[in-house]
Amino acid sequence: MAEVALRRRARTLWRYWRAERRTLQQGFAALVLSTLAAFVAGVTLGAMTSTLEELPGLLILIPASVGMRGVISGTTGARLGTSIAAGLFDVSWRRGGVLRQNAILGLVLTFASSLYIAGLARVAAFVFGEPSLPLPDLITISVVGGTLGAILVLVATIVLALASFRRGWDLDSVSTPVVTAVGDMVTLPALFLATFLVRSEVVADVVAALCLAGAIVGIVAGIRGEPTIRRTLLEMAGVAVVVPVLDVLAGTLLESQSERFFRNPGLLILISPLISQAGALSGILSSRLSSKLQIGVITPRGLPEPPALVDGSLVIGAGTAIFLFIGSVGFALASLVGQATPGAATTIWGTVLSGLLMLPVILALGYYLAVGTARFGLDPDNHSVPLGTGVMDVVGIVAFVSAMALSGVSLHG
Repeated sequence: MAEVALRRRARTLWRYWRAERRTLQQGFAALVLSTLAAFVAGVTLGAMTSTLEELPGLLILIPASVGMRGVISGTTGARLGTSIAAGLFDVSWRRGGVLRQNAILGLVLTFASSLYIAGLARVAAFVFGEPSLPLPDLITISVVGGTLGAILVLVATIVLALASFRRGWDLDSVSTPVVTAVGDMVTLPALFLATFLVRSEVVADVVAALCLAGAIVGIVAGIRGEPTIRRTLLEMAGVAVVVPVLDVLAGTLLESQSERFFRNPGLLILISPLISQAGALSGILSSRLSSKLQIGVITPRGLPEPPALVDGSLVIGAGTAIFLFIGSVGFALASLVGQATPGAATTIWGTVLSGLLMLPVILALGYYLAVGTARFGLDPDNHSVPLGTGVMDVVGIVAFVSAMALSGVSLHG
């Protein structure tokens, strides 16, 4: 009987995979393309070692700034995906329209989070005894670099939503990996460009004051704007407070291991695609589950129902393949640009192992965050995706350091 039941479940799962073949192809293609894009950020980070050594505390700021770009763009994509699934999406820039509201939300959240991240980075450096730039310098880099990156990512998110709407793509499976990788790809170079503004103390102080004033004006205007925007900002307030803390903790861990990473700079190339795709996988699962929750396909239960389980199986398959891809391409890129690594086998296996360590967390986060926010009457798109991404930033760094240590690479001494 048990064998018959197992075969029946296997056939059911296979039928679901066949039915979801188009979604699988779209999602996996998006993951591959977004991984390649994220390697731009990885190579940039690997090449920034001299800047990171010259500007202490910058490594604390980077994961938080990059992470919040992914959070903001990921939640934007999730909300647009839900609006498409519910038939509420329209292609217009009218007042009260979905596109206009999400664009304003993205910019307001960028201003607020960039200021907050700069302050958190300074506090974290002090608390953990790490050297750091002055607060005005951190504000300048965070706000200027973050805003430049946010504008580009916001444009990419809207273009992707329009293409998905017109071509019938599954935005829940495509948006999170693509916009997360675009965020990684453009935010790191934007932060690097912003560092040139802090070469002069006077320029840095003036720019920091302008950033502070502009951010306050933008935040106040957003809060006083349309009721829907104000309500979403209030809903995301907790997320905007918690996620940067998680990202700054990840950055502090990186900063504490910086000298060891500088001895194997090729490993820095792996960090951005690894944690961005872990966050993307969590975002894909939570976005799909959020859409299913909102249209009644599944209910918010303690144990996942069959549609949620099969969605999880898609994430396991795609995740295992993508982590192997990251390790292989990462080693090849490190060799191509002349960055030292512990060797091909160790680098690839360590990357895959870190991914396998993360998969249980990805699955649990994707499901229980979506269900938890639904049970509390919150919008899952505004909470499950960003919280999952923020947690995976920390878990990703811990898993990567742990996996490399288990693979024989010591990053602790």
